[in-house]
Amino acid sequence: MTTYKEIFGKPIKVVSSDPTDAGTEGQIWYNSTLGSFRSVVASGAWASGAPLSTARNTIAGAGIQTAALMIGGNNPGATQKGNVEEFNGSGYSEINDLNTARSQSGAAGTTSAAVAFGGDVYPTSPRNTGATEEYSGSSWSEQTDLGTARRSLVGLGTQTASLGAGGYTTTIVTNVEEYNGSSWTAVNSLPTAKNSFGGAGIQTSALTFAGTTSPGAVATSEEYDGTNWTTGGTMNTARSGVGRGSTGTQNACLAFGGVIPPPAASNLNEQYDGTSWSVQPTLSTARREGGAAGTSIAALYSGGASPTYVAVTEEYNFTANTVTAAAWSSGGTLNTGRDTYQGGSRNGTQTAFRTAGGYAGSSNVVNNESYDGTSFSEEADLNTARRGAAGAGTEPSALYFGGYTGSAYTGATEEWNGSSWSEQNDMSTGRDGMASCGTQTAAITMGGNVPPRTNASEEYNGTSWTAGGNMPAVFSNRMGLGIQTAALAVGGEAGDGPTASTQVDSYNGTAFSTLSASLLTAKQTGGGAGTTTSAIVFGGITPPGGTVTNSTFGYDGTSWSTRPNMAQTKYHWSGGAGTATAAIAAGGNPPNTTNNSEEFTGETTALNYETVSSS
Repeated sequence: MTTYKEIFGKPIKVVSSDPTDAGTEGQIWYNSTLGSFRSVVASGAWASGAPLSTARNTIAGAGIQTAALMIGGNNPGATQKGNVEEFNGSGYSEINDLNTARSQSGAAGTTSAAVAFGGDVYPTSPRNTGATEEYSGSSWSEQTDLGTARRSLVGLGTQTASLGAGGYTTTIVTNVEEYNGSSWTAVNSLPTAKNSFGGAGIQTSALTFAGTTSPGAVATSEEYDGTNWTTGGTMNTARSGVGRGSTGTQNACLAFGGVIPPPAASNLNEQYDGTSWSVQPTLSTARREGGAAGTSIAALYSGGASPTYVAVTEEYNFTANTVTAAAWSSGGTLNTGRDTYQGGSRNGTQTAFRTAGGYAGSSNVVNNESYDGTSFSEEADLNTARRGAAGAGTEPSALYFGGYTGSAYTGATEEWNGSSWSEQNDMSTGRDGMASCGTQTAAITMGGNVPPRTNASEEYNGTSWTAGGNMPAVFSNRMGLGIQTAALAVGGEAGDGPTASTQVDSYNGTAFSTLSASLLTAKQTGGGAGTTTSAIVFGGITPPGGTVTNSTFGYDGTSWSTRPNMAQTKYHWSGGAGTATAAIAAGGNPPNTTNNSEEFTGETTALNYETVSSS
């Protein structure tokens, strides 16, 4: 029998642990610790991604998995949306809207050079539009309309070489038009009238698949060479409403989601190799008419209806790595459930965290608990019971200051030395509802309620408090991030409230300045973790009507984008600590006796090891 060495010219390597080099894909080694032959094998899988800011259906997608646009769509009540959101590989952020709000449009191009065309403008009459708009990376501009106004068409290609195929006028049509960056030209029609279908490729090498003809869903596909249409491979399952947007090339693409008669939302996923379709791993959430982007090995699918309108995002990767999506998960349970009532004690990291004080039931508490990444432990109490206080520091050097005792606003400051709290010099002005960050020897507190609310900040040097720079406006209940000399004060209640704000102010150790990068949605009394260049904020209260939210937003030093939602919808989190990829939030309200905690973990990748069988 031929041996491995005879075939490849070298023996199988014996190792005590699996190698971590991605270049080992396809190689075989013997792991002496496990007592088995091992290899790294590529495979495909879907993972949850950050949601859209606005849940909607019949979206047009463009771009690639790590740089995509989700264009237009509609939401309950058949309200057409002009919303456009950009995905940066981590989350979504709202960008400039379309000039013409619509759903069921076609789209093509990239995040810096896109085009959107056609669609449904209901309740405007006539409801079909031929409106064409180009995106420059910052704004949309009107261009020459499609020759035939229609909705539910496929868009493929680039901004200057696009293809718009099929769709619906007052009936399903075969029309195909090509766009050259300035005008549309009618070309050879589809072999069969079709709408609500998918596509891939470019203007001169395209594929269309699935969809609705008359009377129902089909499994057919059609190939285009820039001049003529020919029949392609037949899908395994007939369906319509698959992901809207290019998902690869004519010879390598995906078709996912959709509607299968009678009808029901589908989670099916198939891959085309230029000849035939094969079944691939299914979506976690069955849905139809979401926005799609990417390739056959790195795809993105966002929004859709299932049957309700959703903001769900899933990412598909065919890789030698196992991708674990960013997510919130349950953490340990507080011994004393509470909220912090307009403030937060944010001390430490996800695995070495402390929360003290707060409000439980109908009274302030002195409880002090530490977290080791698994469980909370009661330790020596605070000297002064209060709520709405703020915190800073790391373990075992925490700082707790300010708050409301139930009868007065206090500037009381206490330091933790690893075993007990000791009274220190008070803040200059007692207050609650402050943003805070820093360490036990270099902390800052920003704004708050004196009352009235204030824009003042104070800095602590480990001994005493002194005045820092003033915020540009009066705020309370903001989220504080960073360190004393590089801090962010995020959102909050502006002026006399109670309206939440999207404003974000940066502090350089001397003065505040307002950033152009505002929060995606106004938020106050939430939690936060991270630095001025890598942070998340979560939970809290947002307009309209002071709605409690579970949304999470991430900041990369330039802009904010969505992150996976928390499991719980709460505000007044009793602590929010850690980093943008390893954070913790505990307690909260409602109710103010909540003792749950949640932990956030950023996306991770690891090589996909498999044991090689001899059979």
